[in-house]
Amino acid sequence: MRVSHPADIALGKAAAGHRLSAEDAYALSTLPACKLDHLCAASAQLRTQAHGRTLTYSPKVFLPVTNLCRDRCTYCTFRRDPNDAGEWTMSPEEISEWSRRGRSLGCIEALMCLGDRPEVAFRGFKELLESYGADSTADYVRIACEISLAEGLLPHSNAGLLSQDEMAMLRPLNVSMGLMLENISPRLRDKGMPHQYAPDKDPARRMQMIDDAGELRIPFTTGLLVGIGENEAERIASLLAIRRSHERHGHIQEVIIQNFRAKPGTPMGSDPDAEEAVMLRTIALARLILGAEMNLQAPPNLSPNAHVRLIRAGINDWGGISPLTSDYVNPEAPWPHLDALRRTCEDEGFTLAPRLPVYDAYLTESWQDEPVLSVARTIRDHLDGAMAV
Repeated sequence: MRVSHPADIALGKAAAGHRLSAEDAYALSTLPACKLDHLCAASAQLRTQAHGRTLTYSPKVFLPVTNLCRDRCTYCTFRRDPNDAGEWTMSPEEISEWSRRGRSLGCIEALMCLGDRPEVAFRGFKELLESYGADSTADYVRIACEISLAEGLLPHSNAGLLSQDEMAMLRPLNVSMGLMLENISPRLRDKGMPHQYAPDKDPARRMQMIDDAGELRIPFTTGLLVGIGENEAERIASLLAIRRSHERHGHIQEVIIQNFRAKPGTPMGSDPDAEEAVMLRTIALARLILGAEMNLQAPPNLSPNAHVRLIRAGINDWGGISPLTSDYVNPEAPWPHLDALRRTCEDEGFTLAPRLPVYDAYLTESWQDEPVLSVARTIRDHLDGAMAV
């Protein structure tokens, strides 16, 4: 009698919609590369069962509140030191102007993206914050969120590692928040690894923030960065850690699977980009481990020639796309043209639709404060009306 391989058993359980145990998840790592299509097909089937034939994106303004950062990840071109070329902290006037312009172009989301705790490393930055009426970087993000919200945008803050008190301060002004786990493995902070000089990339501290967000009932986005020296077992462990947090709190609204792309001038500038097959495999594993209902995103600008394959791997969302601002973290990677992305989706049998920076399940009084909730519902009603026409 033929005995089924544990990987095939796990794949069958996932395709049937059953929750995979940790042992099942690790068994999938033994599935040979020649069965990638089977893995992706099971993921795509679950995606369509739960999310239908619609793929979404968030029309956003990317606001790089400050690119000063105390961390030094070996793949990053976003961060700057004071007086470096390109150093920039947005003024309140700039935040207001960019928010207003974005709203006029149909944007919904104000993505607050910035470096980790620059006031700890740079005394002059503390003085700049004080001139803006803020006593910390997190407090200045609060001011930025107030400005964008007043201009009609919904803030989503990705402000690095925050304390529970800081998140509680920002919660009333954010429709959702985020922090990329990147990977659960502490090995990536070892000597010679990408997070050696990045204290805020300690995975235990990042998981603590993710859990704290759940305790505060903050709709939360997190995800993995694929191709920075981790292995598949570590990617699976990261997905399982995210799942455990979500099962405790129900707050993980979205998981991003992002591929590493080497940037010239960085210590990892000559490293190979994440392999497409690894990226697709990780997307499929994420769907099978996290379940059909999870919102799964892959940034379209980082895989411009693989949109069809990303759809077939099981994503249901493209993330934020801006008609106004570039991707300041990946400036070499322009956003896709929406008409072209829409045609790709339609060719695969899907409709492309805009969404809020929070998913509908979290658009309730238990997850949102006023006035964010009323602004979000007004925008949601407008989107529903536009889609019905």
